[in-house]
Amino acid sequence: MKIILCITGSIAATEDLKLVHELRRHGYDVECFMTEAATEIITPLSMEFATKHPVVTKITGYVEHVTRAQADLILVAPATANTISKFANKIADTTVTTLLLTASGYDTPILFVPSMHISMYDAIQDNVQKIMDDNEHVYFMQPNEAERKAKFPSKHDIVLEVERLTSEQKLAGKNVLVATGATFERMDAMRGVTNRSSGKMGVEIAKEAYRQGANVTLLCGLIHTHVPDVLDRIDVESTKQMMDVIEDKIADVDIYVSAAAISDFVIADVVDTKIPSDEDITVKFTQLPKLLEKIKVLNPDTFVVGFKAEAGVSEETLIERAVNRMKKYGTDIMVANDILVDNGGPGSDNNEVYMIDGEGFVKLPLDTKSNISKKIVEKIVSML
Repeated sequence: MKIILCITGSIAATEDLKLVHELRRHGYDVECFMTEAATEIITPLSMEFATKHPVVTKITGYVEHVTRAQADLILVAPATANTISKFANKIADTTVTTLLLTASGYDTPILFVPSMHISMYDAIQDNVQKIMDDNEHVYFMQPNEAERKAKFPSKHDIVLEVERLTSEQKLAGKNVLVATGATFERMDAMRGVTNRSSGKMGVEIAKEAYRQGANVTLLCGLIHTHVPDVLDRIDVESTKQMMDVIEDKIADVDIYVSAAAISDFVIADVVDTKIPSDEDITVKFTQLPKLLEKIKVLNPDTFVVGFKAEAGVSEETLIERAVNRMKKYGTDIMVANDILVDNGGPGSDNNEVYMIDGEGFVKLPLDTKSNISKKIVEKIVSML
């Protein structure tokens, strides 16, 4: 896919070399337009080296603003207050604003990544709104607000947004809730019981659903992985807190993915202070109800993906237990795995799973959780 990266005169332009490398690593062909102000911050030669294409710094007889205007996406990163405001008022006096005006006439998707002092960003909100009202195919990323600046988002978040805008949008309009990570059940003011789940699989599924155009909410227990800022995130600690959120939101959820490692037990007698450590203690556990069994009861129309983890069992036993769980709780898909598989399991970036539905099962051999998540989302799409 072809992306035209437009660079304007913000100091955040220094991040564009890394951004281009990340875009190319994800398979995008990137060409670059630069304003005169941008060339004073980062050289066109460096961008030519990164993109492997000549950089457009002025419009010539080759009418570059026309020949590049129908790319798969125009990415303005960083986007200054000057460029945003000019585009809002249909001013075309730089290479970038001339391209943007031409591209908007073709309804080419345009993504702005603002980067400036926060007071400037606040001051141009009327222009941002004007652009959004006038242009159906123009989008804005929220900057990271820190140190009184509207800072450049991470390259990973920008690439994820680019992937969303250039995908087939197979889940457009769908509301997806993904529960991930480990729950924590308190014993006293300091201690408690949890598990080794990292949350990586749930985050990867949430990212893939987001790529495909879904409205994604990520319900996080304890996790040990990065969550993109573009995802709506709700943090909880206990199983009860997770259930409370689900009960509040499930009526509007089209797809629920239960990738969280939810506690099976709660400690019977929780102490508000800290239990002394100078003597032995006995802890009583009480079994918790299965959260998964409540989803279809609360909303029979929700498409439910459940997960079943076992340790050191045969393939036959793993599949059998997952099928029994699917039938008992009415899930549409079960994803089963053995946590003891070599180079897989909790905390790993890889896994080996079995995808099970009413027709049978498919084994997904050891692969990255990112690749596995794509296949899980493809399966969901095929069954909707």
